[in-house]
Amino acid sequence: MSAVGPRGVFLGTSGFAATVLGVLAGSDHRPTLVVTLPDRKQGRGRKVSPSPVALAAEELGIEVFKCDDVNAEDARGRLLAAGGQWASICAFGQIIKEPLLTDLPMLNVHPSLLPRWRGAAPIERSIMAGDEETGVCVMRLVAGLDSGPVASSRATPIGFQENFESLSGRLAEVGGELLVEALDAAAEGTLEWVEQDDDQATYAEKIDSGDRRLDLKRGAWELDCQVRALTPHIGAWMELQGGDRLGISEAAAVEKSVIPGIAEAVEGELLIGCGEGALRLSKVQPPGKKPMDADDYLRGYGVPVPAFEDQ
Repeated sequence: MSAVGPRGVFLGTSGFAATVLGVLAGSDHRPTLVVTLPDRKQGRGRKVSPSPVALAAEELGIEVFKCDDVNAEDARGRLLAAGGQWASICAFGQIIKEPLLTDLPMLNVHPSLLPRWRGAAPIERSIMAGDEETGVCVMRLVAGLDSGPVASSRATPIGFQENFESLSGRLAEVGGELLVEALDAAAEGTLEWVEQDDDQATYAEKIDSGDRRLDLKRGAWELDCQVRALTPHIGAWMELQGGDRLGISEAAAVEKSVIPGIAEAVEGELLIGCGEGALRLSKVQPPGKKPMDADDYLRGYGVPVPAFEDQ
């Protein structure tokens, strides 16, 4: 590698950020210090585990600093001591405040085409909205929510049946490439900025429990987008009569006539009537069970009865 001397800091926590780190570590801008959140309870077993970024950094042989408050004086001193003209940050999980924002300028990898989808869940919200394309931006981190000037961006189409897992994987690779390009430009003194148009901003609110429930009064295409946006990391579900929830991890809108709120088994397919069109369920998860193909569900459980107010 051609870089000499301190190569700076990378801050990140999520699986997306771990992929970005992997690309960065293979470049001339391999960080000397990776900062991430402390180990936390994760998964169904609630086992205390390191973040995806911590695991990636350890595999790469990069020093890891697990930090509860990166703005604290001792933590800030450790970051500044690592050197580097710019720090890199992606899906870190803490708000960076002054004086750290000024003391250590940061290039932030954000998976949307800013100013569209500022905020916590840009990939999910872009799929849920039925966007035909999204992308990645590298921007300067500022005090406002994802409102800093943009150094570079790259658009990519959202596949017709693409879910969160496939789209986020592609975007993370692109984000790593853009980050390396931006750091190259910064080192050469050619980094240029484009200010965002705040009037065009949309906000990607954090996914909450209400976002997971399928409302069968909505159109089938909207529900198709909702399922794909939440698969496989969060999960969508349909409420059944009696209060149980049927998890849905694979579904598609179809132009078939089914009464809204009614489930039917048609030639081995599980169809749910929606406000417009029908939703074909391909993979579902009964309460307390593992995900299964819909035809296996039908053989074992029969046709489900959705909870539907207008029935």
